Amino acid sequence: MSAPNKILENALRANPQARGAAQILAHAFIAAEPGAAVKKYLREHPLPFAKNYFAFGLGKASCAMTQALADEIPLADSLIITKHASSLTFGPVTVIEGNHPLPGRASLQAGNAAIKFLSQLTKDDLLVCLISGGGSALMTAPRVPLEDLQSLTSALLKCGARIDEINTLRRHLDSLKGGGVAALANGARVCALLLSDVVGDSLEAIASGPTVPDSTSLADAIAIIEKYGLNEKIPASIIPALTETSKPGSPLFEKVQNNIIASNSIALKAAQTQAELLGFQTKIIDTGLQGEARLRGEEIALQLKESLQTMKRPFCLLAGGETTVTIKGNGKGGRNQEVALAAVDALAGLDDVLFISIATDGEDGPTDAAGAFVTGETAQRAESLGMFAAGFLLRNDAYSYFEKIDQLIKVGPSGTNVNDLVICLAY
Repeated sequence: MSAPNKILENALRANPQARGAAQILAHAFIAAEPGAAVKKYLREHPLPFAKNYFAFGLGKASCAMTQALADEIPLADSLIITKHASSLTFGPVTVIEGNHPLPGRASLQAGNAAIKFLSQLTKDDLLVCLISGGGSALMTAPRVPLEDLQSLTSALLKCGARIDEINTLRRHLDSLKGGGVAALANGARVCALLLSDVVGDSLEAIASGPTVPDSTSLADAIAIIEKYGLNEKIPASIIPALTETSKPGSPLFEKVQNNIIASNSIALKAAQTQAELLGFQTKIIDTGLQGEARLRGEEIALQLKESLQTMKRPFCLLAGGETTVTIKGNGKGGRNQEVALAAVDALAGLDDVLFISIATDGEDGPTDAAGAFVTGETAQRAESLGMFAAGFLLRNDAYSYFEKIDQLIKVGPSGTNVNDLVICLAY
């Protein structure tokens, strides 16, 4: 990953606050660094003795997390399922790159490999699961044909369903989710270390809860399908295949521990601390950012505008979470780019303001950008090229808008994933 501070400093080189914004963002990323979070947990909570230690890494941050574990303890075997493989200095290890955001053939291969890997465990072993965002798509063992699962996932993403809703359906359709990994561990002790990429840090929603009891029911899953009017738009195999999951209180989880070691709230607090050190009056305005990206982007921009009347400069507003995009056009973009695009008109003409929306995994939607930034001059710059934010919003084409005025933020895959951050500065 390219350092986010350098990326922002280069992108905002004409802006005197580039360095401050970059430092705030960099400290948020550092706080969510997965390897450091694993080692911190192990120092504070030594693992119990076991005959053999096995590692199962799942998600976008699983390479760094598993490497950190291997630096601390000897591993009898390890399996990593991730989106982007990185170099590792330990063995034995098998690494599989699954598909994301839609599960694909590689995800199916990963699911089969996970089932085989878990079959070697015994009750005398300890399985350390290193779980992060993206795991729901990267690994699958579906109870329906893969093509039907892909159709369901596409329909849910297109209609703007929340990630927790999507994962509820995934848990009821997949033998490895909703406690499925714990069920296949052959009585081994399980210690799961989780990087939270879901609003509210719901354990069952992170990677669809492979080691976690599921509090949702079949009725909840069906209600989500009905909520978005998908009954006639999804394959006929889906509803009959929905299966009840393991519930809280089940003996299955007596030997399972689940621990969140990094989250969006931790990243937000790190950003707040750094902003205050730089002299900004700082306020976290939302720790559970959800909903339609364009609506939330405009709301936060208006809150920044209103705060100019009530707060003394310099000040910093922070928000974290994960919005959704209901796709109506045929443009290119991601939720963070759409959040930023929705802020353009609200901030037009304001002096010395900066609005940043960024995905902490470095990948915003199906693009090579992590997000975008907006200043009070953005609207004028774009309109001088004949581009108006409202039209690009209608087409869901935020990427094209910001690309043409060089206001995309590209940091590359970060190796972590704790949702999204919005940083607003007035200086």
